[in-house]
Amino acid sequence: MQDWDLASIGLVLIGSSITVAGTIIGVMLLGVHIDVAPFLLLTTAVLIVLSAALIVFNIPKSPPPF
Repeated sequence: MQDWDLASIGLVLIGSSITVAGTIIGVMLLGVHIDVAPFLLLTTAVLIVLSAALIVFNIPKSPPPF
């Protein structure tokens, strides 16, 4: 099994953050009032941006073709 690198952690983090945000939005659409929903959605948005940056900056750079 491969070791966990930053890209793998970023992929797991971005996937779980999108799932949690979708679940929160779905529950709110069903009419359930959640007091901390804006804070949770802002937190998931920040985690999505940070994990996307983690993935982009950890991708190995290949040399340009000649």
